[in-house]
Amino acid sequence: MKKINTFWSNDKASRLYKPLAELFATLRHQSLVIGFSGGADSAMLAVCASQLAKDYDIRLYALHIHHGLMSNADKWVEQCQQLCEHLAIPFSVSYVTVDKKSGLGIEGAAREARYQAFADYAKAHQISHFLLAHHLDDQAETLLLRLLRGSGIKGMRGMSSISKKDGLVFHRPWLGCERQLILDLAEEFAAQTGWQAVQDESNYDTQYKRGALRVTLSPALNQYWPSWKQNLARHARLMDEAQAIMDDMAVLDFQHLSVSEDQHSFCLKAWRELPPYRQSNVLRYWLALLGLQMPTDKRLQQWLKQLREVHQLGYDREVKLEHEQWIIYVRKGKVILSDNKKIAQ
Repeated sequence: MKKINTFWSNDKASRLYKPLAELFATLRHQSLVIGFSGGADSAMLAVCASQLAKDYDIRLYALHIHHGLMSNADKWVEQCQQLCEHLAIPFSVSYVTVDKKSGLGIEGAAREARYQAFADYAKAHQISHFLLAHHLDDQAETLLLRLLRGSGIKGMRGMSSISKKDGLVFHRPWLGCERQLILDLAEEFAAQTGWQAVQDESNYDTQYKRGALRVTLSPALNQYWPSWKQNLARHARLMDEAQAIMDDMAVLDFQHLSVSEDQHSFCLKAWRELPPYRQSNVLRYWLALLGLQMPTDKRLQQWLKQLREVHQLGYDREVKLEHEQWIIYVRKGKVILSDNKKIAQ
């Protein structure tokens, strides 16, 4: 590979440089793992990050997830390793098995496998910060897909520039940058160095929902609503503010429910005194507080109906709401969450 000459004086590079430099200024002396698919997005993130890392005493690593789903996957590993050697970034590959019967779909199952690989790598290397190349187009597509699935306010917040999961911190400094800017930079990088980014054909495969959106819907939106990506990003910010207000209200309401010390039960009568929309809000808050997966909206509405109609002491009927390995039931005026195996008969 040829060395870079005037690449870094380019305006496109500087516009991608800025948000990354702002992030690195807050992470001095840290170790960062780049989620590195080898596509143009993560490749340019690796290139830009490698130029900045020394200025902020940041140690960079690259992790490539081999999902085993595409025929060219082994070739992609070679391409990724070649670029990382050129950038002097330590490179690792994680081979994962995607559970096609998980009920999440191929895309969802691949995402779960990917984040588990991140967690395994973090544990093995004692690194908690990950750098991801999601950009404005990814954000807009995610919001549109969630809207079409009927996601609520929390889902419509989209991706966050900083998010935490299972003790890991994920940074997305390019969420405000359009992908075309990255593609233009990748093209110039290829012209100067000869290195070509991975081309994953599944990105535009219409059997996948995101691929179908890119092929069929995005071109029409670009033609008739050229600012749709920015508008959706603004919508995500407003939803984030709305969710924060709802969370604050849930905390206040929860404090008045005579909650048990272990937070596994609360007073049904006090809960019923709340307006219906605050009943559902605080119930969601309670489930999230205890680390449970959120039920579907249909299922949650069924739960709310039963909790609103049962005798407040639980005498007239049995409320038994099963969720994962847990059961929510009513006893002596309390709504109780218990492990399925530990419920007293």
